[in-house]
Amino acid sequence: MTEAILLVGGQGTRLRPLTISTPKPMLPVAGLPVTVHQILRARDAGVSRVVLGTSYRAEVFADRLGDGRALGVEIAYAVEDEPLGTGGAIRHAAEKLTCGADDPVMVLNGDVLTGVDYRSLVGGHVESGAALTLHLTRVADPTAYGLVPTGGDGRVLAFREKPQTPEEIVTDQINAGCYVFTRSVIDEIPTGRPVSVERETFPDLLERGLLVRGVVDDAYWLDLGTPWDFVRGSADLVRGIAPWDGHEAADALVLEGAQVSDRAVVGEGTTVGPGVQVRGDALVEGSVLLEGCVIEAGARVVDSVIGQRARIGAGATVVGSVVGDDAVIGAGNELRHGARVWPGVELPATAVRFSSDA
Repeated sequence: MTEAILLVGGQGTRLRPLTISTPKPMLPVAGLPVTVHQILRARDAGVSRVVLGTSYRAEVFADRLGDGRALGVEIAYAVEDEPLGTGGAIRHAAEKLTCGADDPVMVLNGDVLTGVDYRSLVGGHVESGAALTLHLTRVADPTAYGLVPTGGDGRVLAFREKPQTPEEIVTDQINAGCYVFTRSVIDEIPTGRPVSVERETFPDLLERGLLVRGVVDDAYWLDLGTPWDFVRGSADLVRGIAPWDGHEAADALVLEGAQVSDRAVVGEGTTVGPGVQVRGDALVEGSVLLEGCVIEAGARVVDSVIGQRARIGAGATVVGSVVGDDAVIGAGNELRHGARVWPGVELPATAVRFSSDA
């Protein structure tokens, strides 16, 4: 039996207003919470027990997921009373593990979609006798990430902070937020205080001469930290670009209870949530329409998220924007270039054009 820790305690401030009432990992991506997608992939790789490290709105996870039986796993909950950092959260969650000191424990960041082979990652970790195995991915622009150079044998050589100059870019490999720990290593993380794995735990393992493996894998990988990546990840799942076992790739995912006009055009990986109405000749591409929202005739919604029960008026244009729950965008408005409309806000007809802050 393999156990996993899923870190889902973040507040998701970069995803506001979507996360004002819903924790980031419970936002529906292609109709299912990110957390559910991750649990199902872990289950299919042999994980039978998952510990959720929660904090912000922890009750939402328990109410939705329960004991995990419906997902084919056992779920336990470890709730942080105060932020403990990634390392502290892992150590806190470990109190709910049942495995032995020499057993592998998979640890997953709660806001990542990935196609990496979990089973292979765990198997390689056990076979090598490593203290820690990290999934590494290559990115075109590594300046926003900590860098993880490795040797020819896959041994991690260092953990470097975000590069400030071109000379500091020693590799394009970054930490992809998926780890396999030997349980005893987790138990050595200090308790009762915040701990950073990147600045404290990982470098300490290298200083002690323990084996830290980096597995570079170019499978699908996306951090869902911003609304724009959230939309992209959802569309990639719908279209079969991101891995989703049992899902048949489609141009759109229309969920039960949604109503889409015969004259409407809905595609590019759009998810139409339960109870949504897309009326008349509306156009919706590459977007996420959350439960109960209404898109009126002639409206154009592209690469955007429309919140629950929100309404996009006739002829309005919403491109690359986020509209919060219960907001109303009046007829003829134009929202573009990262505009965010907070929940409950009502914009009169043609009140806004090309705004980046509504």
